[in-house]
Amino acid sequence: MTVRIHPVQLGFDRCYILQAADGAIMIDGGMPKQTRSFTRTLERLSIRPGNIRLIVLTHGHWDHIGSVGEIKKLTGAPIALHGLEKDWLEKSLISLPPGVTPWGRLFVNIMAAFMPFVHIDATDVDIVLDEAEFSLAEYGIPGRIIYTPGHSMGSVSVMLDTGDAFVGDLAMNEFPLCLSPGLPILAEDMQKVKESWKVLLDKGAKTIYPAHGKPFSAEIIRNALL
Repeated sequence: MTVRIHPVQLGFDRCYILQAADGAIMIDGGMPKQTRSFTRTLERLSIRPGNIRLIVLTHGHWDHIGSVGEIKKLTGAPIALHGLEKDWLEKSLISLPPGVTPWGRLFVNIMAAFMPFVHIDATDVDIVLDEAEFSLAEYGIPGRIIYTPGHSMGSVSVMLDTGDAFVGDLAMNEFPLCLSPGLPILAEDMQKVKESWKVLLDKGAKTIYPAHGKPFSAEIIRNALL
C-alpha cells in the first residue's frame, strides 16, 4: 500500500500528513495559532479535513500540541497521546525539556523567557497510549505507533512498514537547534533516547522524519550510537 508523505510546517514544528487510499492521519499539532496555515496546506493538497482520521502527538511539548485543539475541531479526528503527557494537553501545561549539550542548555534558557506568553487550549485526549505498540491499520495506514521515550518520557514515534520513521524530537536536523542531522540537544534522559533508537533501528527504521528539519538516513543515527 502506497502512503504519500506530506510535510506540514506549523510554526517551528514540522508536522506530517500520511495519506493512503483508505484514509489519512496527521502527526503532531504544531505551535499555537497555526490553524490557518493548516487549512491552507489542506487546500493545496486537495485533502478534505474529514479525510484525516487520527492525530498522533509524538509528545506533549508546547510546539507540538499548540494548534491541535482547533485541528481536532476542523477534522473531527481523535487525538492519540501517551498517558504520561496526557495532562499537558488536557490541563494546558507548558513543559520544556532540559538541554543535554552546552548549546541545548543555553537554548532552553532563551526559550524559557518566552514561555509566559505561550498558551495552549485545553483539549481532551481520546486515545491514551502506553508502552504497547498501536497499530494504524484501522486508520488505513500500514504502520504502527511505537513508544520511544527519552526526549520526553511520553514520546512516541510512528513507523510505517516501509521503514519511514516519524520521530518527533528524538532526532533534530534544523537550525537553530543544530546544523546537521543527529541526536537531540534537548532530552529528559539521553540513555533512554539511545535505547529508543536501538528499538527503532532493530524494527527496520530506514528514513528518519524529524519534527525539526528535513528527513535523513537512519544510518546517521546508527553511526552516532557507535
